[in-house]
Amino acid sequence: MPLIDRLFSIGAVRKAVWRIWYPFLTRRLRDEEVLFLNYAFETEPPLGLPLAPADEPNRGCIQLYHHVATQADLGGKKILEVSCGHGGGASWLTRTLRPANYTGLDLNATGIRFCRRRHQVDGLSFVQGDAENLPFADQAFDAVLNVEASHCYPRFPRFLTEVARVLRPGGNFLYADFRFRDNPVSDTLGEWERALAAAPLRLLQTRVINAEVRRGMDLNSERSQELIVRHLPGFMHSLGRDFAGIRDSRVYNALRVGEISYRSYCFVKK
Repeated sequence: MPLIDRLFSIGAVRKAVWRIWYPFLTRRLRDEEVLFLNYAFETEPPLGLPLAPADEPNRGCIQLYHHVATQADLGGKKILEVSCGHGGGASWLTRTLRPANYTGLDLNATGIRFCRRRHQVDGLSFVQGDAENLPFADQAFDAVLNVEASHCYPRFPRFLTEVARVLRPGGNFLYADFRFRDNPVSDTLGEWERALAAAPLRLLQTRVINAEVRRGMDLNSERSQELIVRHLPGFMHSLGRDFAGIRDSRVYNALRVGEISYRSYCFVKK
């Protein structure tokens, strides 16, 4: 294993890298209206989700949030999103699904400042905090949402314990993420599955969405490539292409051939 992979496999080092990467992205992209940092979702035939004109440029990413969040009824509920990124999903779900209140949490303090400035929506608030040590009381939420972020957490089982702690009995964990089948720097698919099975949560449904995510990447590829060229130094272009899921990037092709499994889940607290 190369030295960089050995270092990145150490949880504390991996977390330190993410602490640098995400604020760097926020600073680079804050004037570009980049409201989502996740991949995207599209069905065949196209989902055709009705969107306001201002939301249309983010269709693919919004459809991923819609797919994950509508596995349960969030109307009138208290919602926590862990790792809310730039807040685009939090804003759209608050405006359309009408929860009682929605809290977006992220480790990236620069991103949280961006969210507070950009998303002025009734019932929506943002908090800086750690997914592995959630700054909330026991049983504080009716649902916890987590979209394409947990592969960054060095102690994934700890995160699942925290999710169960802040959920009320009968509350839902609405979740989507991916894992490589064989990965030297993060949890493998098997480790992921074992951690989910051991969590104090009961699985209601799951779905492999590789094809839908890859179609979503197709929707976003042109814009993402333009942003990479304009805002990242040349030596970071390859990393940026993988992070954004550009068509024919390493991640895109790994989804196509099954080296990555991207899944959505709905759990209920036991």
